[in-house]
Amino acid sequence: MNVSIRQLGVRMGANAILEDLDLDVAAGEFLVLLGPSGCGKSTLLHAIAGLIDVEAGSVHIGGRDVTWADPKDRGIGMVFQSYALYPTMNVEKNMSFGLRVAGLPRAEIAARVAGASKMLQLDALLARKPAQLSGGQRQRVAIGRALVREAQVFLFDEPLSNLDAKLRAELRRELKLLHQTLGSTMIYVTHDQVEAMTLASRIVVMEKGAIQQVGTPLDVYERPANRFVAGFLGAPAMAFVDGALDAAGRFGAAGIDLMPARDAGCPAAQPAVLGVRPEHVEIRADGALRGEVTLVEPMGNHQVVWLRCGKALLASIVHDARRFAPDERVAFDIDAARVSLFDAQTGNRL
Repeated sequence: MNVSIRQLGVRMGANAILEDLDLDVAAGEFLVLLGPSGCGKSTLLHAIAGLIDVEAGSVHIGGRDVTWADPKDRGIGMVFQSYALYPTMNVEKNMSFGLRVAGLPRAEIAARVAGASKMLQLDALLARKPAQLSGGQRQRVAIGRALVREAQVFLFDEPLSNLDAKLRAELRRELKLLHQTLGSTMIYVTHDQVEAMTLASRIVVMEKGAIQQVGTPLDVYERPANRFVAGFLGAPAMAFVDGALDAAGRFGAAGIDLMPARDAGCPAAQPAVLGVRPEHVEIRADGALRGEVTLVEPMGNHQVVWLRCGKALLASIVHDARRFAPDERVAFDIDAARVSLFDAQTGNRL
């Protein structure tokens, strides 16, 4: 089921959280709303769910205007960050509570709970209460409670943020498999770029209540629309080098000189900012550029080597066993075909 949002406006007191926001979510896609705390992503999700009132605009789910419909009438399933389980009920009763309130036949309730619990590997836990479960198991129950509604649209509000790194990785895989199995539309809020990159069919990057870019994970990562998107995605983050393009389109800065690939129509002879990701920097004996090692971070299967080049601080990912020492001078190259260029004033991609 598709979701369509038109000119949505949400205010909290005197503050405008969202203004004139448009977004289309295709049926069956996994859309991730990504951005820092306070950017409006959870507000947008809650507006879709009907948990907050909108000031302007409309929300359509499956072609039906649900702008003023109650949450229970929107055909959605929602999973919260805080699990929100009933402590006195066991897993089976937590999962079936909404169905029992809706008056569904017992046989159908049992069938739905059995199907969801099998899918989420909760069969052996149905008699336990939340206090007897781990954090990951509680979140599975919360997901199961949404699944039994057999909704066509599922909304996830940072569901993994309370879990440790190992559990987050495990549940991330399970959510991806769940989406492949169900084929339902899923809208997922997170500030974690790894979750966004691994889960999403498309990513919506937000800042200050506005959408900065919408695209596939690869598009958003490789061709960020502006400096905010470029700096928000990637670990280590993209490095920015202030410089200028000459009349021929060549970029120059202290210690760096290269001919970057540019979009058609990009004007030359202007101040510009070069965006360089760690994988664009290769330390090699015959490199054309020179830098000084400032820090080495061992990461197990690779190491991150930080280089000072002029005023720029660049990171390079090294996958072999070479050893580097602080203050060592090294040669390196920058992959000019993959770097990004941004307008020095607006920050938009050139």
